[in-house]
Amino acid sequence: MQVYLPIAEMSINLLVLLALGGGVGFISGLFGIGGGFLMTPILIFLGVPPAVAVGTQANQLVGASLSGVLGHWQRGGVDARMGGVMLGGGVVGSALGVWIFSLLQRLGQIDAAISILYVIVLGSVGGLMLVESIKAYRAARNPTLALRRLHQHLWMHGLPWKMKFPKSRLYISVFVPITIGFLSGIIVAIMGVGGGFFMIPAMVYIVGMPPSVVPGTSLFQIIFVTAITATLQAVTNQTVDVFLALLLLIGGIVGTQVGLRFGLKLRGEQSRMLMSLLILAVAVKLFFDLILTPSDLFALEVLR
Repeated sequence: MQVYLPIAEMSINLLVLLALGGGVGFISGLFGIGGGFLMTPILIFLGVPPAVAVGTQANQLVGASLSGVLGHWQRGGVDARMGGVMLGGGVVGSALGVWIFSLLQRLGQIDAAISILYVIVLGSVGGLMLVESIKAYRAARNPTLALRRLHQHLWMHGLPWKMKFPKSRLYISVFVPITIGFLSGIIVAIMGVGGGFFMIPAMVYIVGMPPSVVPGTSLFQIIFVTAITATLQAVTNQTVDVFLALLLLIGGIVGTQVGLRFGLKLRGEQSRMLMSLLILAVAVKLFFDLILTPSDLFALEVLR
């Protein structure tokens, strides 16, 4: 059953889009991430233009993240204060990211920039997460290793403008979550992702938030940042295919709720290890797509 996507200017199987939305939604609920780091590359693999995949995915993430955060909120797994502070930085970062996206698009380098950025960011974050999750897994099995990590103080503890976050049991400078939100906003705008694959490691390893509130807080911030980004992309760059986003969203809402139930059965280090392997797999696939000779050496593009 083929459907035509007006902005992407191509036809694609309806069942494939619904299954894709459901599968990525499942991963979103399982790990507490937007799932865009997986959705955008798959859309590109299916032939959707990278610029349209990025803009549309930001739009689809709003509904999928909302579905996930409601489940976490009911279980008390959302630190709204921390999410609000991160949101402040995320709004500024997303506006800057959309401007950079528009600049690269005018220069004709947006497709290559998206692919290269995916390889660099996903490879770096996935590798660091895998190393840390293995250490956490070993520490969980060996209590003596876990005791050595108690009372560990990082450089951020000395920064000014400290604020209490009771839900996360933290008293840290607001500069830390604001900076993380700012960088996440740039990533959302340029890469068409929720930023969860970047935020979750940062919230665990840099901020020091308890794993129980990290997924829900990440999704809470993602909702607003992706909504702003999708609006800016639609108005500034005209790269949002609403029909494509709607089809992905239908499957994503169902998949997110199923993934949320499975995610409750995983320990924190197990969840991060699985997520890191998934991130690295996507990075490796994109890397080989960049260096291997394409099947079609020539393409004709009609400029409008």
